[in-house]
Amino acid sequence: MTTERHAPAFGLIIVGDEILSGKRADKHLPQVIARLAERGLSLSWVRIVGDDRPRITAALREAFASGDIVFSCGGIGATPDDHTRQCAAAALGVELALHPEAKALIEERMRDVAREQGQAWEPDRHDNLHRLNMGVFPQGATLIPNPYNKIPGFSCAGQGQGAVHFVPGFPVMAWPMIEWVLDQRYAHLFARQQRRERSVIVFGAIEATLTPLMEAIEAAHPGIKVFSLPSVDHPEWGRHIELGVKGEAGAADAAYVDLLAGLHQVGAKLGPEMVRD
Repeated sequence: MTTERHAPAFGLIIVGDEILSGKRADKHLPQVIARLAERGLSLSWVRIVGDDRPRITAALREAFASGDIVFSCGGIGATPDDHTRQCAAAALGVELALHPEAKALIEERMRDVAREQGQAWEPDRHDNLHRLNMGVFPQGATLIPNPYNKIPGFSCAGQGQGAVHFVPGFPVMAWPMIEWVLDQRYAHLFARQQRRERSVIVFGAIEATLTPLMEAIEAAHPGIKVFSLPSVDHPEWGRHIELGVKGEAGAADAAYVDLLAGLHQVGAKLGPEMVRD
């Protein structure tokens, strides 16, 4: 969530059979979390979908309807296992069309490659014509520049303030493209206040017994989230719960004081305390 309640949430869709099969480990989730955090934002949800058109279409239809700001990584190439562009059009109920600016960028890239290889550029050669499919986007899409090889990604508007932003699966391309979208289109959502997370280790506790306290803290401190991270086999602390609050720094500090007071009232055995800004 952002610091403004009415602001849209951020979501992430990761596309690819190779992630679900374990052939490749996902790298996008921690990087997107980090890039949002650098801007005072956070990720609300993530979804991983294989290379299956009905499932991708359903995931994108839900994303467009959510009003959230969503990044979709993977599947926007022009090989037979790339379905994301087609699924985006189906989810929106629009046709696909070659984007003129994308066409120009792809042709510029092909000219660059031909020049680097000491070859003549042949725009009508079959493989070059096929590469233009990477610029076939849902009608109404806008471009996301790709600093790595000029082949653009694209954005499509969703409901309300939301949109889905489509980038390649390659990290070297995807991450700077996501940063560009955040900085160019959503700087107005960046947190204006410092965010803080404060927590304490509670030894031998049961979440159910702490739930009333957690609910009372959230009710007394609007805008604060209380979190509980239980562990049963920690090598140092054994069975415990990391109990804490997060939100705007000043509000988090005040909520944490009340949290500690509540824990002392119930006789909780407390361990180390942590602060994360």
